[in-house]
Amino acid sequence: MEHLTFGVITLAALLDSINPCAFSILFLTIAFLFSIGRDRKSVLITGSLYILGIAITYILIGVGVLQVLSFFNVTNGLARFGALVMIVFATVDILDLYIPNFPIKLAIPKSAHHKIAKYINKASVFAALFMGVMVGMFEFPCTGGPYIFVLGLLHDNASFWSGFGYLVWYNFVFVLPLILALLFATNKKVAGKIDSMRKDGTKKSRLIINIVLISLGLLMFFI
Repeated sequence: MEHLTFGVITLAALLDSINPCAFSILFLTIAFLFSIGRDRKSVLITGSLYILGIAITYILIGVGVLQVLSFFNVTNGLARFGALVMIVFATVDILDLYIPNFPIKLAIPKSAHHKIAKYINKASVFAALFMGVMVGMFEFPCTGGPYIFVLGLLHDNASFWSGFGYLVWYNFVFVLPLILALLFATNKKVAGKIDSMRKDGTKKSRLIINIVLISLGLLMFFI
């Protein structure tokens, strides 16, 4: 079961990590900082603190949820509940793709993207860490489906400390594409090409990710 848990958690983290939510603001921040004349070192520091803020937020959310579940001695069976939540999240995101006026939006409003990038520049570079924390909180409805599923799986199959280790691993995998994107995107020409590819493939990639998440959630009901 341990190998299955590790594999499922890694897969969920990978799928969650390529969700467009976090990438959108990262690229906007990088583009904004370059537009006001920041050098590569400054952009790397700012982007790193932003990513660190997201990772810290997700780890704290995970630890908090596991602690609450343990404190109230919640019985097993949460893995399937988490799988159901993940299926619902993914289904809502698919509906949002194809129904423009769908009332539920699992994403940070686009109107807030540029404001976040500008705020990071107005204060010290540590504002990027704060904004990473805030973005982590506000993007949780967009990316939280797989995470809730993983938390349910850990509650049912792991002790607190082994669960904490899995959470650290999940969040490392979750932010790894952001780290790689930051390293590549600090080259202005590469950043433009990557952002163009991201925009072109957003709808298709979201559909594929959500279909895989739904399939993974359904699979958990038969394990």
